Amino acid sequence: MSDADAVVPRSTTSSFTVEHEKNASPPKEPLSPGHGESALPEDKVEEAVENIEDDWEHDPANARNWSWGRKWTAVGIVSLYTFVSPLASSMMAPGLGDVAIKYNIHSTSIIALTLSIYLLSFALGPLVLAPLSEMYGRTWILHIGNLFSIAFTLGCAFAPNTGALIGFRFLAGLSGSAPIACGAGSVGDLFSERERASAMAVYSLGPLIGPVIGPIAGGFIAQTIGIKWVFICISILCGFAAAIGIPLLKETYAPVIRLRRTKNDPEALAKITAVANVHQNKAAFLWENLKRPLIMLSRSFICFILSLYMAFLYGIYYLMFATFANFFHKTYGFGPGIGGLAYLGLGIGFFLATIFGAKTADQLADKNGGQGKPEMRIPALFFGSFFVPIGLFWYGWSAQAKLHWIMPIIGSGIFGFGMMSSFLPIQLYLVDAFRFAASATSAAS
Repeated sequence: MSDADAVVPRSTTSSFTVEHEKNASPPKEPLSPGHGESALPEDKVEEAVENIEDDWEHDPANARNWSWGRKWTAVGIVSLYTFVSPLASSMMAPGLGDVAIKYNIHSTSIIALTLSIYLLSFALGPLVLAPLSEMYGRTWILHIGNLFSIAFTLGCAFAPNTGALIGFRFLAGLSGSAPIACGAGSVGDLFSERERASAMAVYSLGPLIGPVIGPIAGGFIAQTIGIKWVFICISILCGFAAAIGIPLLKETYAPVIRLRRTKNDPEALAKITAVANVHQNKAAFLWENLKRPLIMLSRSFICFILSLYMAFLYGIYYLMFATFANFFHKTYGFGPGIGGLAYLGLGIGFFLATIFGAKTADQLADKNGGQGKPEMRIPALFFGSFFVPIGLFWYGWSAQAKLHWIMPIIGSGIFGFGMMSSFLPIQLYLVDAFRFAASATSAAS
């Protein structure tokens, strides 16, 4: 696959496939049954499954043909996974003072690092995990990432020193980034462009509402039973998600499902062999997939601009986040427990924006004869982005003037509305516009 292929939108898929078939070199050796779906890079997967003669559009195994209840069960489980990981990113924030005492940390930079190191790995993980989900399937990337999160978070709870705590936090963020890497792709697998706005709105709440609820719960837990139990409670919640997700969440990614069904079908395997250059080693296949998010980020201007704006919003979000505990404690005398409630303004803003975003997307599709298009996501982005500076000005002005405590909370709520109203259309646009949904959204993450 050439580097340019990674940034080809879905609307040009047919011409891409024809050209690719012209240039494909003949196989040098047959496909061994042991390779299965994991031996093929994404471009080969899509080309190979086109040669499998089955009525996939009406196949019950196709995730888009699942029952309404089964689809929304999958959305609920993916959303739960996506909620737990960001929750873990901020849950220890109100207890940073206890962390400093427990590990005898005197540097404010090191204290901040114990919290922020999670976000560093949270940003790096999707660049690897998203392409892997397009090779091996979404579901097991989600499950395995969650199970590793349990182990590494328990490591944080019983870390003997500061270095171990920081190391386990980094690894927990890396494994916890799996839902961010392929969650949006899973939602895209389940629903058509017209139907996916509401599902994506529910899914998108997780990365934003998790960091809001985290400090509220973490403040009370750290205050009553200690900072160690913050990590233990996160592990318990991850275990609960695994207990529900592993038996109920099935694979949603169509190319992987179809290739798995060909393992015992010699005819289908022969047709895959006709387009798959399996003589290449697995390392080359892996590298071809892993580099795709970076290619999309660097060579697709729209992907780069949307990613840059999302990074800007996330930076402001966590910067505002970092001021809450100290500001509400010094200005209004809020303790760790009550101070956590100040984050509810953001949560309310996110929730209202979710309703607004889903309704707006549906109305725009209805005006277009029920057909959803990527470019129809952009008007909602323009509208929502206006609320970001309004909320920031409101929060900063009321905080500087030391007005009643409800005023900065209202400002944070307005900012939360603007952020979610921008975040949702960006996610929807990337999933709608690009052939490799998980890679596109991971590049933006």
